[in-house]
Amino acid sequence: MKNDFVYLKRNVVPEPLFDQWYAWPHLISPATAAMNILGRHIKIMNSYILAPQIHAEAVKDPKLLGGPFMDYDGNRKEEVKQLKEATLTNNSRLIEFAKAVQQLCKLLKTEATGASMQELYEKVPDILKGYVELFYDVNNQPSFRFFESLLYKSEFYKPELQSISFYLIEEDDRPFILSTPRLQTTTDTVHIRMPFNSPVLDELFRMQREPGSYSYIKEKMGIGEEDDALFRTFFTTDAPEVYAKYDGDYIRTRYFGHACILIESKNVSILSDPVISYGYNSHISRFTYSDLPDVIDYVVITHNHQDHILIETMIQLRHKIRHIIVPRNGTGALQDPSVKMMLNNLGFHNVIEIDELDTVEMPGCTITGLPFLGEHSDLDIRTKMCHHVRLDNELSILLAADSCNHEPKVYEHIQQVIGDIDVLFLGMECDGAPLSWLYGPLLPEALPKEKDHSRRLRGSNFKEGIDLVYRFKPKDVYVYAMGQEPWLNYIMSLKYTEESSPIIASNKLLQVCKEMQINAERLFGEKEIVYKKEASILSV
Repeated sequence: MKNDFVYLKRNVVPEPLFDQWYAWPHLISPATAAMNILGRHIKIMNSYILAPQIHAEAVKDPKLLGGPFMDYDGNRKEEVKQLKEATLTNNSRLIEFAKAVQQLCKLLKTEATGASMQELYEKVPDILKGYVELFYDVNNQPSFRFFESLLYKSEFYKPELQSISFYLIEEDDRPFILSTPRLQTTTDTVHIRMPFNSPVLDELFRMQREPGSYSYIKEKMGIGEEDDALFRTFFTTDAPEVYAKYDGDYIRTRYFGHACILIESKNVSILSDPVISYGYNSHISRFTYSDLPDVIDYVVITHNHQDHILIETMIQLRHKIRHIIVPRNGTGALQDPSVKMMLNNLGFHNVIEIDELDTVEMPGCTITGLPFLGEHSDLDIRTKMCHHVRLDNELSILLAADSCNHEPKVYEHIQQVIGDIDVLFLGMECDGAPLSWLYGPLLPEALPKEKDHSRRLRGSNFKEGIDLVYRFKPKDVYVYAMGQEPWLNYIMSLKYTEESSPIIASNKLLQVCKEMQINAERLFGEKEIVYKKEASILSV
């Protein structure tokens, strides 16, 4: 029937969950998922069960934002107990796997002394046998790597624990993802057990612009009668505003918040690090999913942190992405899971891996991968890449993301390869969280506090940032990826004041740029710029 055809509302959130915890990249790869269950989830649940009121008070303290505290009041203790019991049951093998990794690290530390490792394979915990290779580096330091592709084919990859909670959102505030499980007792959420690679999700999200049958999508999504009334509220018969594809003679960039930039010419569209706001009334002007083209030619991913590759966003865009460019990685290192393997298992079969200085070419545009320093706490992580975009041989854009220029010689060499640029996008979150905030569950032993806090997840400070400006001579400089948009609170938990180091450092950089007659701005909310051949013209 004609009146059965509806559109999916623009403020429907599909929150991806793994065993009721928000699914970020380290909960997809089997090895990092196992380590986070043991080293993060169980610890947080034990802490809440022991002292729920401490958690309730801690989440009210701005100084403790992003800490290991559940964003619930103190009356959810029994539900958390039930979740813990379910976790111990559903993930018993993954917990055993994680404990075996810890045992393997101790084995290598005590028994791998420089002699052949052949006999050590017999001592590898049984659960890990056949999934790891033991080796020394050239300094005779022992280590191991996973055959990560085998892990995805094993019992340790558990898409049956993937699900999605759908609900309508009217404001920016959401619980922080790393420390707050989603307890299934809300009356405004439809929770569906469904693997993230399901093609049904593509059919659902096409309905944001193309009408579809409600009865058909309800059946395909497996919606029972008990959820029908609520699920129906996620749809509307009102047609959305038709998207007008950019067809100008110049090049347009749109800032969607954080490190998400849409670059468009008449012939190509490129979207970096997609993290998109939903559409609802707000005093902060922003671009939303409604402002994305029907087809995105290339998505470029700079690195594998949750504020740069957000599964929640990616599954909504999957049906419209032609190609995804990611940093090449096949090392099998625990701390550095493969983005390509992750995306393949999430239903993306259009992933292009590139090495440093590899170039993807298309008519009128090239995208070149560049070395990326910093932001990873001195861990051996290869899955990181800046991008140099050149359009129509006229406009040269450097998307530097969270790069930390602590070795300027690297960028001296890069400048000799790509030359001067027109536009620099640079992150200057120069405080950064300590190593343990993100990678703590992967460490076999906790670092002493002073060492942990010396190894930061940080971008460039003023000295490092202005060196890039001097070196590449851009006409326009934009500070981005600062985590200040309120719709990022659930993945960033950052709040600055005028006395915060990143604000002071970026203010100083902007001032020096302006003194050099360089157009410079710290981005927030939204920004649109149309570039002509000789100068940038701002359109609001």
